[in-house]
Amino acid sequence: MNILENVSLTAYSTMGLGGTAAYLTEVTTRMEVLEALSWAGERKLPAVMIGGGSNIVWSDDGFPGLVLVDKIMGYEVFEEDETNVYLTLGSGEPWDAVVERSVTAGLTGIEALSLIPGTAGATPIQNVGGYGQEISQTLTTVEAFDTQAGDFVVLPGTDCGFSYRNSRFKGEDHGRFFITGLTLHLRKGNPSPPFYSSVEAYLEEHEVKEYTPAVIRDAVIAIRTSKLPDPALVHNTGSFFANPIISETQLFDLQQRFENLPHWPVEGGKAKLSAAWLIAEAGFKDYHDQETGMATWPRQPLVLVNEKAKSTADLLKFKQKIIDAVKTKFSITLEQEPELIAWQPERPATETA
Repeated sequence: MNILENVSLTAYSTMGLGGTAAYLTEVTTRMEVLEALSWAGERKLPAVMIGGGSNIVWSDDGFPGLVLVDKIMGYEVFEEDETNVYLTLGSGEPWDAVVERSVTAGLTGIEALSLIPGTAGATPIQNVGGYGQEISQTLTTVEAFDTQAGDFVVLPGTDCGFSYRNSRFKGEDHGRFFITGLTLHLRKGNPSPPFYSSVEAYLEEHEVKEYTPAVIRDAVIAIRTSKLPDPALVHNTGSFFANPIISETQLFDLQQRFENLPHWPVEGGKAKLSAAWLIAEAGFKDYHDQETGMATWPRQPLVLVNEKAKSTADLLKFKQKIIDAVKTKFSITLEQEPELIAWQPERPATETA
């Protein structure tokens, strides 16, 4: 292994903020992951594995242990029959390249997850989703190093504890698993309507009548690029807050005060609200904060942009301003989506985006 010392973490988060890692190394195979964890364990150092850094925020204090940068590649295809196809992916594969490759092969199941930054291995952690699809709908197994078992394991998708923007990897088993691969079940053929509302609107506007995986991918890319900044050009981590899910009673109360409140039904008789709408209504649409150097993206207030922030503390201060404003107006507490990696000795770090 080539282990670097005292590495700035600003280049390892698309938000462009954070302190210094004591040590950092790239891993390209499962055995290199094992070797790196052994190296850290011998020195009693914490370890964390990251992908593209598109869903993490580093603490200003940095990371006092070993950061593993996931470069584990792999794309294997198994055709079970004329319809069912399984893709086994290395965790370090760039996610959108996987989607593009599957769509080119005429496979459906993940085309609506186009243009999501990060690596394949990050998708199960947050149960990545968008435009009507979630990774949990196609994921069959996750391969990972289990720090409790001290060995590699294969977890069925049904054992991953998936829920909206959540999984066991993010929740109760935070820090336990270092994901090295995953398998998806896709199928040959075309997706069937109805599609997500904004996708439907795009297809109707462009008079699209034939629904292929490529058509849906193109629609999603067009929608995303019209709303969201490219993290390679503008420092951001995509959607910074999850859409709140509230009870039927809360929804009724809010509708008495806000008749145009956007909402969608979800399981259990609950409703999902638009965090972007809440943020805009709370006064943070196209908002540029001179105190912190942070802003909300003009076309999507859900995206926090680092314009000239000097530290993660600036980001967190701006985040709290938004949370407080939404809480005051709607009695709803927004929850942060990207993980803040702030080392706590009693809690191990986790593999993330």
